[in-house]
Amino acid sequence: MSAQKLNRKFSVAPMLDWTDRHCRYFLRLLSRNTLLYTEMVTTGAIIYGKGDYLGYNQEEHPVALQLGGCDPDDMARCAVLAQERGYDEVNINVGCPSDRVKNGSFGASLMARPEVVAECVSAMQKQVDIPVTVKCRIGIDDMDEYEDFAKFIDIVANSGCDTFIVHARKAWLQGLSPKENREIPPLNYPRVHALKQAHPELSISINGGVKTIEGTLEQLTHVDGVMMGREVYSNPYILSSIDKQVFNDHSHDIISRREAVLKMQEYIEGQDDPYFKPWHAARHMLGLYQGQAGGRIWRRYLSQNGTGKSPDPQLLLNALDAVETAQKEVESFNASRAV
Repeated sequence: MSAQKLNRKFSVAPMLDWTDRHCRYFLRLLSRNTLLYTEMVTTGAIIYGKGDYLGYNQEEHPVALQLGGCDPDDMARCAVLAQERGYDEVNINVGCPSDRVKNGSFGASLMARPEVVAECVSAMQKQVDIPVTVKCRIGIDDMDEYEDFAKFIDIVANSGCDTFIVHARKAWLQGLSPKENREIPPLNYPRVHALKQAHPELSISINGGVKTIEGTLEQLTHVDGVMMGREVYSNPYILSSIDKQVFNDHSHDIISRREAVLKMQEYIEGQDDPYFKPWHAARHMLGLYQGQAGGRIWRRYLSQNGTGKSPDPQLLLNALDAVETAQKEVESFNASRAV
């Protein structure tokens, strides 16, 4: 399979502790075309861990596994397992700046070792047919010139990688926390645009700071795809317009918030994991009513009633009832004022 066959116009970023299988199932309800990514999973967890770190819902497709590691043999072994499980892509994490990742000699620290990334790409591509892609930064620490960035891309591309997702900020591996690394280093979109101009044969997606559909469409005049992260998580309903406005797919109606809640309630009721609790899914839905009447009531109800030793099995339905009651009160008040 060529990496170009997946439609990469829009994707949701891999976010540790956030984009788990329950989150991805919810996001897929809102958009059929958006490419979804798992949380970063390390090769050590997959190979030696006791849990099933590759589990997902079949409804999530297209879905990509983001892999953290730096040993070519381990990376290839995990890529094979991912392909056997049916993942549509394996993505190498070369962008995460956390201490945990640095200590494992992968993530953003690998930008200083492009030959290692190239070896991983080559080893993985020899074993699988699904796309092997790379998510990286525009630089790290003092390796912050376009020439450094271009050298990294050239070396990795020459190993066979033709798809890069680029966070348009550098990463400081010393002195900044992961959160600060998402906010303090300035965005440099022109550097990513210049990469695409220099390499029209590569698929280049941009990540970082894009928060609207209008911003997405503007970026798509320069690059092949846009990856959005925390804005989608805090305001997930933005995905409901992506299929029509970004993918030009008018084959289905936009799902309503109410319908999404009902479908997620069915999903929760269908879970057979004895350790599963409604909150495991509901926590990803806190922003569903952002900007809407009753949005605060929705968040508060879920937060107050979703956790604890005896969670409400009808959590979403009761929260929906609270929201719709509040919305009717607002409508009634507005109607009385109009009179």
